[in-house]
Amino acid sequence: MEEYDIVVIGGGSGSQVATAAAEQGLEAAVVERGPLGGACITRGCVPSKALIHRADVTESVRNAEEFGVTARLEDVDYGGITDAIHDTVYEKADNQESNLRENERISLYRGEGRFVDDRTVEIDLNEDDRGGSATIRGDTVVIAVGSRPMVPPIDGIEDVDFLTSDDALFLDDRPDDLVIVGGGYIGAELGYFFAALGTDVSLVGRSDELVPRADDDVSAVVTESLETHCDVYTGYEAAAVAEADDGVTVTAEPAGGGDEDENGGGDDGADTDTVELTADELLLATGRRPNTDTLDLDATGVETDEKGYVETDDHLETTADGIWALGDIVGEQPFKHAADDEALVVTANVLDDAGEAVDYRAMPHAIFTEPQVASVGVTEDELATDDRDYEAVTVPYDAAPLGLILEAGDGFVKAIAAPDGEILGCHIVGPQASTLLHEVVVAMDGGGTVEDVAEPVHVHPALNEVVYAAFDELSDAKYSTAPDWRDVA
Repeated sequence: MEEYDIVVIGGGSGSQVATAAAEQGLEAAVVERGPLGGACITRGCVPSKALIHRADVTESVRNAEEFGVTARLEDVDYGGITDAIHDTVYEKADNQESNLRENERISLYRGEGRFVDDRTVEIDLNEDDRGGSATIRGDTVVIAVGSRPMVPPIDGIEDVDFLTSDDALFLDDRPDDLVIVGGGYIGAELGYFFAALGTDVSLVGRSDELVPRADDDVSAVVTESLETHCDVYTGYEAAAVAEADDGVTVTAEPAGGGDEDENGGGDDGADTDTVELTADELLLATGRRPNTDTLDLDATGVETDEKGYVETDDHLETTADGIWALGDIVGEQPFKHAADDEALVVTANVLDDAGEAVDYRAMPHAIFTEPQVASVGVTEDELATDDRDYEAVTVPYDAAPLGLILEAGDGFVKAIAAPDGEILGCHIVGPQASTLLHEVVVAMDGGGTVEDVAEPVHVHPALNEVVYAAFDELSDAKYSTAPDWRDVA
């Protein structure tokens, strides 16, 4: 049995802990059965955003006439697009594997690991690697096995073919018709992509609006926008599925409550009739579940909650001494950038005994629909539920001259602050939202106030002037030079 200073189970963000340990002269092992880099690189955020960029390009061509440019979209090489993206992301995964193998202080085990006890891991090695099994032991163990798409208990689901977000990214051919079950950010993003490239999309979500966990104003804009691309059935849930001629039929009924998931869940549903939707393909975008059920955690002192997420303290140590966890299996923030931040916390605590705590208060996230969405902090609904005092200002994109030029009519920045000026949240809808948000994230991360965003000079006429305008309006500044072009038709 090989023994290591650190064993990391999962080759995504967790592998960064192993790399840092190796740089300090420690012996580390990484256990990963699939492509290196985690779901984000090959089955998630990177390939999906590459596809969405193609959708944005096609929409720009279709809408070019609005800007006085005559253009025509003649064809989309769907297979060529997916092949190119596939080759790019898997090259990255291969390079990450090569980097680990070339590191003399890191041993890479390609296979699925499970615990024998708190420190011992047995690995079923992939046949294309070594085959057979191996048993390793670590003084410290880091669990970072990620998550996988969840398949809801829909009547008949085991008798039909369906796609998950893992499957839908690299199809050889674009489906003519597609039913997407799930009204969260995964369903919304993929619905926009397929519809923009010419698929007739029906999108089914349990809540009254899409992306229900977002700020209410954000959800409203995203829903209205997706309704221009797809047939949207909010307030519905998929009750049954069945084979149809060369496809599948989905029976959707008014939602009647249930556990909250990627669909939203828990709503009373709309007072409408049952609908039947028939399509070439069915895509389930109903959230993800942690991969902890593959680890035999009963052999350890690691405890999980009722949904299978690993329980940790603020330092990301589990209930078993010397076993740490990060990423999707923690269940706090299911984003790659959150997992990377957690990897930094675990690295500092494991290697330096830093006692560093994870802090999610300024954790941003984005939804890459059209329009794009980005948020950080709390929503107005959350503040109202907690009966907290706050002030909120919403400024449309056309307050800034570039927002007006881009004709981002549904875009806005909502800034939320406590009465003392502490920034509580910010929600942006519109072009470059995911980039514009970051000055607010930096301010919040430093415990900043509204003035920390409103006072610095902003480039004119860049889009970040709309962020400036919102926070300037929320501030107590006596004088203002913030732009306001809302008086221009």
